[in-house]
Amino acid sequence: MKKLSKMKKAAFTMAVIWLAFVARAQVDTSQKYFKSPYIPAFKVSRVPDSSSFTGSMLQKNKPTILVFFDPDCDHCQEATKNLIANIDKLKNVQILMVTIMDFSRTKKFYKDYKIRRYKNIAIYKDVTYDLVRFYNVSAIPDVYVYDNTGKLLNHYIKAIPVEEIAALF
Repeated sequence: MKKLSKMKKAAFTMAVIWLAFVARAQVDTSQKYFKSPYIPAFKVSRVPDSSSFTGSMLQKNKPTILVFFDPDCDHCQEATKNLIANIDKLKNVQILMVTIMDFSRTKKFYKDYKIRRYKNIAIYKDVTYDLVRFYNVSAIPDVYVYDNTGKLLNHYIKAIPVEEIAALF
């Protein structure tokens, strides 16, 4: 009788563990921004000078585009060329390009694409990986478009569709 009771307990414990695992698998943790559809607090380092920049320093009442990229990524480079070629369509939008990659490569990207020329584009290094973890970035470019109140309007992966984004404002 005791043996049967122990088997039932073991079976019950295994069932609880299995149910917990299945329930956890149903939670989509990759879409954290839906839990908080606003730009999170953050601190990054500005390229080219490594100065600190925080979310509280964003321009108020101005739409924001957050682009996660890799300076060596071909898709990111093409998307950046397209963005720059159509920058006049986004002249009233602040654009933050964020990477976790090596500072020297990122600085080279900054110089090669002459980012300094564009008043509304800035490049940052996410030194603490806080933004990358918050958004669970798994593909690049990974683009988040926010309205002038900081609320998420749209999310794009592997592209920066300038025309579509411009139509949101």
